[in-house]
Amino acid sequence: MKKVFKIEVDCAVCAQKCEEAISKVSGIASCQVNFMSQKMTLEGEDINQRLIKEVLKAARKVEPDFEIID
Repeated sequence: MKKVFKIEVDCAVCAQKCEEAISKVSGIASCQVNFMSQKMTLEGEDINQRLIKEVLKAARKVEPDFEIID
């Protein structure tokens, strides 16, 4: 399953660090964070609300201002 989310991230370096952190979350097969378009693409078995919370938690460890916009 692949899902695209609108995000807010402050800089390209932060986006890269968030991408690396999110890629390590259990259940995420791959993650791409695009700073220019402010979008994040996640691939995994089941992208559900619990997993989104884990992704947000991982991203905020490296970038406290990271946001996923509904």
